[in-house]
Amino acid sequence: MPPRDATPAPRGGEGPAPPAGARAHRLLLAVCAVFALLSLALVPPTLPLGWDELVYASRFSSHAPATPFSAPRTRGVPFLIAPVASWSDSVVLLRLWLTLLSTAALYLGFRPWLRAAHRPSAAAVAAGLYGCLWVALFYASAAMPNHYTAMGAVGAVGLFLRARPTAATYAGIAAWLALATLMRPNDGAAVAAPLLLAALLVRAWRGRGRVLAVLGGLGAGALPWIVEAYVRFGGVRERLARASEVQGDLRPLLSFVHHLTVLDGPLLCRPCDGDGIRLVPAQWWVLLPLLVAAGLWTLRRRAPDVLPAHALALGTALSVALPYLLLVPYAAPRFLLPAHALLAPTAATGLLAVAGLARTPGRRRAAGVVLPAVLALALTGHLVAQLLLVHGNSRIQSGARDDWARVAEVLNAHGVGGGRTKNGGRDGSGAPPRCVLRGNTSVIPIAYAARCDPAGHDDPRRPSALVLREAAPPRWARDWPRHVVPHTYAPGWVVHVRPGTPIAPDIRNSPPGVRS
Repeated sequence: MPPRDATPAPRGGEGPAPPAGARAHRLLLAVCAVFALLSLALVPPTLPLGWDELVYASRFSSHAPATPFSAPRTRGVPFLIAPVASWSDSVVLLRLWLTLLSTAALYLGFRPWLRAAHRPSAAAVAAGLYGCLWVALFYASAAMPNHYTAMGAVGAVGLFLRARPTAATYAGIAAWLALATLMRPNDGAAVAAPLLLAALLVRAWRGRGRVLAVLGGLGAGALPWIVEAYVRFGGVRERLARASEVQGDLRPLLSFVHHLTVLDGPLLCRPCDGDGIRLVPAQWWVLLPLLVAAGLWTLRRRAPDVLPAHALALGTALSVALPYLLLVPYAAPRFLLPAHALLAPTAATGLLAVAGLARTPGRRRAAGVVLPAVLALALTGHLVAQLLLVHGNSRIQSGARDDWARVAEVLNAHGVGGGRTKNGGRDGSGAPPRCVLRGNTSVIPIAYAARCDPAGHDDPRRPSALVLREAAPPRWARDWPRHVVPHTYAPGWVVHVRPGTPIAPDIRNSPPGVRS
């Protein structure tokens, strides 16, 4: 007999029984509310914007030049933050707005699984499994694309599984795929590929409506990226080549170990050679496969007609994760958020099945008590570890980002930067700003804070100052006045300000350690 709240419809379901569905829906809303509250409590809205966030926010800033917008970046995040960033410089207001958006995305992304999952309650449990990850909580208020890509993926797959889709279903599939692709075109394509194959090859999902919805969503989300590729980079191939270069030359490799090392941070591991795998955070990579396996076993025994739906979600998760594990020469925990979201419904099914063993009668009563107790203990440890990690990484990022402001204060105090600019010019005229920065780390966010222009590798302009951390200045700047930045979170910050006398005219061949 199926569980009392099981969905009666085959192949992904047409709708749960009203009482079970209503309870599951309320539970999903509660999970989303807890997600928002935990994020605000553990990641204060006053947290300064990070490097990538500044790049996106500077599209709207009136007090500093727009930072370089490199080939891998897309216009999705600026679209998200425009309602606030276009008229306000308040970090708190922006983070509150993004928390509202991310919470709504969490609810809307997992809502289709109230019907698509084997049990409606699995949708809320899946949202909880995903939402309790420290990286999901940390980025809930961040101007970053990965959470929205994840929700676009899980929402599109959930709607795709409807047994009798309507026009609204097709529109929802297209909208979710458009969102995922607008945020990260590579992830959007990785999500669309398995869905398109399923719509063409699997009889239960075969149909023109699904094919058009997938292609339409992918095309709508990729269109801004394609147009920009021709306007700024000369074409799609040229932009892809430039993006590969910026990301360290995408090539076949194995970076699975790198992703294990960043389970507890840092936010970006590039390079990852000096970090190691810590057992407590790594337990999730043990627990998750076990829960997924339990979910598949449960579906095979109790609801074999729903098993293909979960298999499609797992295949889509693999499609999204493999490029990061096999092609990208660095790691960031946020890269795998879409895969975590797509694995969550099956893992939730397994979790509910194990929890249900506690009600097992007869001779298996002992196992029915022990297994749920062990699982509860493991999940409690996992939750505590995740909450500690989000709090710890928030503190680290707060200290590191405050350093940028301290360096900018030293620069301003010695006559570098500090003026108001708009459209690239300090006086609103559009002329290049008078101050140009070079350095060996974090030049872009420091230049933004100092209201200067960051100089790239091939920039022939003379820098107004060098910002270095634990590094000696190049030969042509050794006689520049040296100013130590006091009271920094990370030690070793030094500013070298160019004197009034001319410097060597050609600095384009400076050492590789001096970069933006």
